[in-house]
Amino acid sequence: MTTLGLIGYGAIARDLVSAFSADTIDWVVLLREGARPELPANASAVTRLDQLIDAKPDAVAEAAGQEAVAAYVPALLEAGIPTVIASVGALADTALHTRLTDAGRDGGARVILPAGALGGLDYLRAIAALPDARVRYTSRKPPAAWKAELAALGLSAEHDAVVLFEGTPAEAARAYPRNLNAAFAVALAVGADKVTVRVIADPKAAGNTHEIEAESGAGNASFHLANAPSPGNPKTSALTALSLAATLRDLLATGGR
Repeated sequence: MTTLGLIGYGAIARDLVSAFSADTIDWVVLLREGARPELPANASAVTRLDQLIDAKPDAVAEAAGQEAVAAYVPALLEAGIPTVIASVGALADTALHTRLTDAGRDGGARVILPAGALGGLDYLRAIAALPDARVRYTSRKPPAAWKAELAALGLSAEHDAVVLFEGTPAEAARAYPRNLNAAFAVALAVGADKVTVRVIADPKAAGNTHEIEAESGAGNASFHLANAPSPGNPKTSALTALSLAATLRDLLATGGR
């Protein structure tokens, strides 16, 4: 049996656990004090970071939000435990990004950023060095995914699309810390200064849609991904957990290198 760690047990974490055969993985799940989610038979709960580290997992996946990245991941890396981060928007905090880099160097462990709900990041990395590269990322989801945000603004997207946000990747990560990690994944691939982010509530959206439009001296490219939402959270694409699972499998296949 392989031991893997998991931070949090929300919709992404549940989908991630179900993506692995129960007879091959033992999960150690770090939960906040007082949390009582129903865990599968091959998962045990701990409430302190040192307990997770003492379990000596081969790798850990973070699926609990940007605050969890800051609170737990540096110590995991210092302990030599490679960690896959779902909440890549946390790296909009440059001080935290530096902390993670230093911790990984000191512990000899990698922090791994999965593609998550996106494709086409290899193309963006290829044009990142071109000074004229410009990218627009658009998150387009059904109004049900933004119900609270629309209500707070006194808006309705029942009939027409509504632009909720337009700005930089760092602004998007701060404004929507649990819902725009994909936007910062784009920024990390091509450079935040080259990216504009839009968030649209659209009654005609087919699932959780990600649109990437890129222009540069190398040409033009457009990527359109219409992802089915996670059964447990309409704001999250089901593909996110599948991407985490694929990243963990690759990590295990290479012995954590």
